[in-house]
Amino acid sequence: MTTERPYHHGDLRRAVLAAAVDVITEHGTSGVGLRDLARRVGVSHAGPVHHFRDKAGLLTALAAEGFDLLADALATTRDGGGDFVDVGASYVRFAVENRAHFEVMFRPDLYHPDDPAVAGPRQRAYALLHGGVTDEDDPKPAAVAAWSIVHGFATLWNTGALPRDPSDDPQALGRSVAAFLFRDNGKGG
Repeated sequence: MTTERPYHHGDLRRAVLAAAVDVITEHGTSGVGLRDLARRVGVSHAGPVHHFRDKAGLLTALAAEGFDLLADALATTRDGGGDFVDVGASYVRFAVENRAHFEVMFRPDLYHPDDPAVAGPRQRAYALLHGGVTDEDDPKPAAVAAWSIVHGFATLWNTGALPRDPSDDPQALGRSVAAFLFRDNGKGG
């Protein structure tokens, strides 16, 4: 005899997203399943399906939330007078402190990247990240280079691929890496 769990929950959508963050942190995105998440939050399988339809819908919501959080972090840094190096360090801090979101956000194969819930926050985050990089000749390569530096560093840090000492601070090290973009390259100025 199976016991059917109730559908109703205080804030089921929030609870399922929080449980998904836990699962991704523990097992990666491949460990996410709506049935398991329903079990974790104590509701029937119908509850998460009602809110997200399927795994891609859930990960779309998680990506949208992540881009909102990232944009807020970058805006706070920029509004506080931060330059690109500061924004880059903020990006690294976000990636380290929000690993599950970060892992999903940059894997559009896992979610619906053209969903308006994702598109707006993603564009806002990109604009804030790229806004500190200027190159009068062609700004796009400079912006891509800047993003690649901080994103690559954050990914290497999060995956453990970067050799490091236990005392290493990812934000400080990320700041040093981002500063390489602004070193004098012999052109003067």
